[in-house]
Amino acid sequence: DKMMQPIHQTNASGRRSTLPKTALLSMTLVMTTMSAHPKPTTGYAPVNGINMYYEVHGSGEPVVLLHGAFMTITNNWDGWISELSTTRKVVAVEMQGHGRTADVPRDITYENLADDVAALLNYLKIPRADLIGYSMGGAVAMQCAIRHPDKVRKAVIISSTFRSDGMIPEALESIPKLTADDFKGSPLETEYKKLSPTPDDFPKFVQRIAATASNGYDFGADKLEATTTPMFFIHGDADGIRLAHVAEMFRLKGGEIHGDMKPRSASRLAILPDTTHVTLLQRIPIIVPMVNDFLDAKP
Repeated sequence: DKMMQPIHQTNASGRRSTLPKTALLSMTLVMTTMSAHPKPTTGYAPVNGINMYYEVHGSGEPVVLLHGAFMTITNNWDGWISELSTTRKVVAVEMQGHGRTADVPRDITYENLADDVAALLNYLKIPRADLIGYSMGGAVAMQCAIRHPDKVRKAVIISSTFRSDGMIPEALESIPKLTADDFKGSPLETEYKKLSPTPDDFPKFVQRIAATASNGYDFGADKLEATTTPMFFIHGDADGIRLAHVAEMFRLKGGEIHGDMKPRSASRLAILPDTTHVTLLQRIPIIVPMVNDFLDAKP
């Protein structure tokens, strides 16, 4: 095999050593990969009484990634950041109590988390950004558009709801019963213990987030309808969100028209087949091109 033929090189003592071509090829690939994806800028932003961890990857128009409940940058956006940062400045955050951002004695609400995101943009001197939010992060993105319309250009809402009854009853009923034992040995528990400033507080953290998700919420159909931010709702056909709720959100943002007969809404809807709440995150080859097309579309 020509790939295994040795390559001769001289070491420090002047003796020739051999290196298989495969090893050289591997080293070249690693170096190329490293140069293609330089290390992100990282930091902590002091916003509203918390120190919010953030990472900035790439350059271009800014887009902020908002993770789901119990998650971190790593286990929510693995693969997404490298794709999106080729053409954009990607700001990935970890919200209150998640990942490297310590919890504080403050209610974890969608409104508070949205205000934190707006304050982070001020801290980073980013006047306006696109948002991509998954699950809990999608709800936070909608609240950002409601509460801070001047800060949000476009929003991608992945498998989320603006009202708690948007989830199917089975999903809604399971949330208050969640305990740390349900996550034993999972990547969510592993990441928390690895990254959190309070690694032993995982059971308390699960209780806190479950309580937040269990509290009934309703952002208001009128408030969602009044937002000027174009939104792209992305769902799986088995993602635990009621189809009627998906239709309601899109309708509020100008959907349900005959696009051949009148101008279409700036908002969009995609429902992926054979896809769950979890497996949506693995559909990068399908979702990222659609997201880029939405974000790049001119008014």
